[in-house]
Amino acid sequence: MKQKIPQQESLIEYPSRFPIKVMGVRVDGLVHAITQIAHQFDPHFDAATIELRESKGGKYLGVTITVTATSRQQLDELYRSLSTHPMVKVVL
Repeated sequence: MKQKIPQQESLIEYPSRFPIKVMGVRVDGLVHAITQIAHQFDPHFDAATIELRESKGGKYLGVTITVTATSRQQLDELYRSLSTHPMVKVVL
């Protein structure tokens, strides 16, 4: 007999500001690509809020974007788009 598992409630209240850290090899176009994806999911995304951090050796770049999250589905799709981009190595 199958038991119904109650759907988990989100720990995030929507809408809310939500930071996402994206890491990739430091190449031209990385920040621009991440910015374009952020705009697809948050039309009011402000690129001036982007934070950049280079790795010790300078090979990688950490890019923190802060989007306005409106739903779990929006965040899931944003993470999926970022993590499947060829310039991106990790999304946290």
